[in-house]
Amino acid sequence: MCPPTHFEVTYSINPWMDPTKPVDLPLALAQWEDLRDRYRSLGHSVELLDPQPGLPDMVFAANGATVVDGRVLGARFAHPERTDEAAAHRDWFRRNGYADLWEPEHVNEGEGDFAVTASWILAGRGFRSSPLSHDEAQEYFGRPVIGLELVDPRYYHLDTALCVLDDARDEIMYYPGAFSPGSRAVLARLFPDALLATERDAAAKTMSGRPGCGSSSSTEWPSER
Repeated sequence: MCPPTHFEVTYSINPWMDPTKPVDLPLALAQWEDLRDRYRSLGHSVELLDPQPGLPDMVFAANGATVVDGRVLGARFAHPERTDEAAAHRDWFRRNGYADLWEPEHVNEGEGDFAVTASWILAGRGFRSSPLSHDEAQEYFGRPVIGLELVDPRYYHLDTALCVLDDARDEIMYYPGAFSPGSRAVLARLFPDALLATERDAAAKTMSGRPGCGSSSSTEWPSER
């Protein structure tokens, strides 16, 4: 996790961002600390990434890399405002003993667009990550990668529209309207028992694309970058 010490909205790279609306930084810090403490109270270890001035979106730490079996595929961001985040994440992994780290050639936004299940790596494309990054991930991790086309700009990252509930049993939850017809058919074939979100649920952001969302009850789906 990365604390929102330097969090602000000074640019817009998705439909949810509005630079004209002020940020309540003390509230953001309090909410972040509450989430961190809840994870710890449930027995999870929380590693912290130092925030950097001028990189407000580092708080969305899942976007900085994808980790599978201890191997790290770094991120390459689509927007220049986020470019320098990738190096900050790579430095953290190196300092913390991750020797097997790959700097990608193609644009991918980490676990914002890669979701690991028991059988596959699901990979989003259409708004941020390049389809070429899917091949790169498959070659690096040696796991089958399933490309999924995102078609609604409100759901520009895979993790804004899909959540892995149990990565040991191929259980997921997703909003069908975020995906192309072909991708919906693939998801229905691979995950016939998936939980499906309604348009109202998805628009209200009442699901969670974060660890700990393994419950059928609705919880807040936090704003993404």
